[in-house]
Amino acid sequence: MATEQPAVPTEEQLEILEYNFCKVDKHPDATTLCLIAAETGLSEEQTRKWFKQRLAEWRKSEGLPSESGSVRD
Repeated sequence: MATEQPAVPTEEQLEILEYNFCKVDKHPDATTLCLIAAETGLSEEQTRKWFKQRLAEWRKSEGLPSESGSVRD
């Protein structure tokens, strides 16, 4: 019955996600997201949401708007 993935990634999953965010790409394409999802065992949707939230946190820490937009905005 409880086959759904947990809402909060495990420590090991977070390490993989953080590594990919910091060292590989803050804006992974669909193929890369698929590979990261497979590596972590999370769904592509969960992986996409994590990257979106993490990017917003990163942008805020850098003093940038949390939503991505054009540099000319």
